[in-house]
Amino acid sequence: MSTDRLTAEGLPPTGTVTTTTTVAPEQQQSMTELVSGIVSDAERLFRQQIDMVRAEFKEDVRHTRQIAEYMGVGIGLCALGGGMLVVALVHLLYWLFEPHLPLWACWAIIGGLALVAGIVAVYVGARILAKNNPLPDKSFQALEENVSWITNRQS
Repeated sequence: MSTDRLTAEGLPPTGTVTTTTTVAPEQQQSMTELVSGIVSDAERLFRQQIDMVRAEFKEDVRHTRQIAEYMGVGIGLCALGGGMLVVALVHLLYWLFEPHLPLWACWAIIGGLALVAGIVAVYVGARILAKNNPLPDKSFQALEENVSWITNRQS
């Protein structure tokens, strides 16, 4: 602190300008603590984002496994019922057109219809699968926003 003169109490007289050239160690330490706290908060936020991604991924895997179990049972039962229905349709077609249509032609007609229906189902399934994203979108989006915010704060 530089002043031209001091009063009896050691204080500068009124109207005197004082200048300080150094930062007090307490202020410097608190600035260091502030920066350290910001970095610590950013690290904790990043860890929480990673934990959130993991939790969301585990939830998606559990949910997908549950869906697959039910779908597997359903597909098996549909296959059994479909096989029985195919046999019944072939014999119905043969019964309706017995004198004009041999049994092998009835099997070919029903088999061809099943093939066309199967191709359509596979095409629709492939289109749905192409639109499906198994990654945890919400967590990755939040993580990207936080990284962007931290990057912009440092600039």
